[in-house]
Amino acid sequence: MTKAILAKKIGMTQVYDEQGRVIPVTVLEAGPCRVVQVKNDQIDGYSSIQIGFIKNKEQRVNRPLKGHFQKAGLKPLRYLREFKVNDTAGYKVGQEIKADCFTAGDYVDVSAIARGKGFAGSVKKMGFSRGPKTHGSHYHRGPGSLGAVAPARVFKGRRLPGRMGGWRRTVQSLRVVEADAAKNLLLVRGSVPGPRGGLVEIKESVKGR
Repeated sequence: MTKAILAKKIGMTQVYDEQGRVIPVTVLEAGPCRVVQVKNDQIDGYSSIQIGFIKNKEQRVNRPLKGHFQKAGLKPLRYLREFKVNDTAGYKVGQEIKADCFTAGDYVDVSAIARGKGFAGSVKKMGFSRGPKTHGSHYHRGPGSLGAVAPARVFKGRRLPGRMGGWRRTVQSLRVVEADAAKNLLLVRGSVPGPRGGLVEIKESVKGR
């Protein structure tokens, strides 16, 4: 992987290709990001870049992070993420990364925290079948039997009601439809996890097309 950027999810829309076909796209506000730190094999044991996104107020940053940004000669940034890269020769501290690091036709992997849905039962969360609705069943949307008579415990891995959503999810091999560096916008074909306004990590696809 050699290219990466942070973005904010704006929402979904649709565009038309040259043949007049509708393409569903997700609009992402990609960058501008700043390279805060560059790590290499000789010093750190691996190659990576740390990039920051969205300006932050100084009073909202603790002292260790203030020193980290001062060392890089940058003002505080709200989000910091690290990406492993094959070669750090093309990066230097303070460098600006914009949406034009990707071009139309590139394939990217997109990661984000999926929308949280709160507490959910087993029917909604795992797709369990419901019980009978009639004849005095009194058992409609329960999880069913939980364990054996002996040992008298619930076995590990048992699917039960609980918190649904809020997991980190990655969608691979999405095609970049348009990249506009002037407006800091990336249009990616298909859907992207997370709510509107959420942080999105975009990096060069590991599988390609």
